[in-house]
Amino acid sequence: MKSQGWLTPQCLARRVEKALEAQARSSSTIYSHSARTSPSRCNRTSSAILRPSLRRPFTHSTPHQQRPSADDPAFTSILDNPPELVRTGRRHGPGLIILAIIPVTAFLLGTWQVQRLGWKTDLIAKFEDRIVRDPLPLPPRVDPDAIHDFDFRRVKARGRYRHDQEMLVGPRMRDGEQGYMVITPLEREGEGSTVLVNRGWISKKYRRQQDRPAEALPKGEVEVEGLLREPWKKNMFTPENRPDKNEFYFPDVKQMAALTGSQPVWVEQTMEPDLLQAIDMESKGIPIGRPAEVNLRNNHAQYIFTWYGLAVATSIMFYMVVKKPPSDISRRVRLNKEWS
Repeated sequence: MKSQGWLTPQCLARRVEKALEAQARSSSTIYSHSARTSPSRCNRTSSAILRPSLRRPFTHSTPHQQRPSADDPAFTSILDNPPELVRTGRRHGPGLIILAIIPVTAFLLGTWQVQRLGWKTDLIAKFEDRIVRDPLPLPPRVDPDAIHDFDFRRVKARGRYRHDQEMLVGPRMRDGEQGYMVITPLEREGEGSTVLVNRGWISKKYRRQQDRPAEALPKGEVEVEGLLREPWKKNMFTPENRPDKNEFYFPDVKQMAALTGSQPVWVEQTMEPDLLQAIDMESKGIPIGRPAEVNLRNNHAQYIFTWYGLAVATSIMFYMVVKKPPSDISRRVRLNKEWS
């Protein structure tokens, strides 16, 4: 038998609850009395906030859901449905899209360069076939629209140089020395038209004709052998020609033909001097012509290697970024609640 001085938990809880109720009734009585004696001290909103609850439960119990027994056939444990390891937040940003576009673009550019390589190889082969043929006499009148079909074709023509209409295009570098290309109209006899001849390169110090010897300015009838070429195309970095000051930065064939009254036909004189002859010609101011060869650049094989290499490298980078394991910060454990 328990002693009366010993308080059980149930008795203690009931006493505490009675004491709280008494205190609540006492506080309510005092508050009501003070509100009647001085109603101006607080407004209706303050009284609603300060009014205590008349009953405050001491404990709160939540009914527990009855769990199925382990003997129940429908019972499922956490071992049957383990938690999942998932990423939280944003896994990849817009940089991943850019990284995915780069290998595709590089692959397309590499494929385009393969096509360009085939086109350039066939073009060079066609021009080399024209060069090895015997020189073709230049007809009296040349159709400018037909020059495209005879580009890099060896031709020969006879006539007199119009040194009074000479034009210098440049500056142009040759073996590290600055100079100019000498463009002189060739006036053909009879019914022949006048054509423009690129005689070759001279040093800058022989820019003026009076500084050159007589053999650098041949008089009388001469025979010229060279390559029939299409008109040059100006790039965006080359300044415009200034014919009023006799300054030409690129050979504008149509402009030069209009200034000299000749046909827009461009012939590049060819020669193959040895080293000693080239040095002697340079020292005398005699124009040095170009060799009879195709000098078109063909770097498409390097571009193919560059673009395909970039496509492979960025593809590997893209795979590594996608398959990269998450860091500890971005990993979270989520309980799978989809019980089956």
